[in-house]
Amino acid sequence: MALNLGHDKKLLKKLYYDMLRIRLVEEKLADWYNSGLIKAPVHLSIGQEAVAVGVMAALAPQDKIVSTHRCHGHYLAKGGDMKHMMAEILGKTTGCCRGKGGTMHLFDDNVGHVISTPLVGASIPFAVGIALASKMKGENKIAVAFFGDGAVEEGIFWESINFASVKKLPVLFVCENNFYATQSPILARQPSSEIVSRVKPHNVYCHRIEDANNVLNVMEISQKLVEITRQNQPCFLEACTYRLREHWGPGEDWHLGYRTLEEGEYWIAKCPFKQLKQVFDKEGIPQRDIDEMEKLINQEINEAVKFAMDSPMPLKEEICIG
Repeated sequence: MALNLGHDKKLLKKLYYDMLRIRLVEEKLADWYNSGLIKAPVHLSIGQEAVAVGVMAALAPQDKIVSTHRCHGHYLAKGGDMKHMMAEILGKTTGCCRGKGGTMHLFDDNVGHVISTPLVGASIPFAVGIALASKMKGENKIAVAFFGDGAVEEGIFWESINFASVKKLPVLFVCENNFYATQSPILARQPSSEIVSRVKPHNVYCHRIEDANNVLNVMEISQKLVEITRQNQPCFLEACTYRLREHWGPGEDWHLGYRTLEEGEYWIAKCPFKQLKQVFDKEGIPQRDIDEMEKLINQEINEAVKFAMDSPMPLKEEICIG
């Protein structure tokens, strides 16, 4: 697709860099999980990086987001501190929750990442409340709620949609539809794999992206939706994407039989990096620029790992009650 911003090379490289940063960090987390360093379930967003990066590219610094159990990509794309993230995942006091939240409770209010929660759909009303406060105070700030297709089956989602519509709140609902809730396919749970048709009757502006692995497409549509949302019109974005790893854990799970390798290969062919690399080739951006990105990101990861490893564990008095 054509990018409205005229294929600005600096922007293209920023989008690739941000996606690659998420991918390399999560590959490091996968290594940690396999080695036993991480003691809790880890939900990786490998394959879904374009949604987080594309949406964040459309936001202003003052805008707030809320996230889910699969929060690493949102946290990093919004500008969350990598050192504090790594320390939190290892349960260290220098973590963003002082080591008590772990991988599913990341936040960094300094950059507008307000909350992450593993309870399905539970963060959505936080975004609605933030949007309500913003409207009441006359702030030029929107709230964005990220959630998966499984959250659409929760009552709190529909209550939030209804309230946001009635009150005309500046909130953008972003459903990352990867077609599975844990190992349950969407058509075994819902009457259709398309969600927008059920949200539209609530007078919420809706858009569905069939291939949300195209970061340029996600960014362009998100820019339009953010502009509408900022006028106190709630919006709903259904971003169709695909996770390449198991629901939680570092490995692949094709052998479990709930999804097929053929289906996976269809989405692997739509890899966010492959799609953007095709644009790089057309724009004359060389491979050495990507190699330099990887070098810089790995340096940042190594520094974050050292920070996390060297940080202290919480005192017994902090974690024991009674």
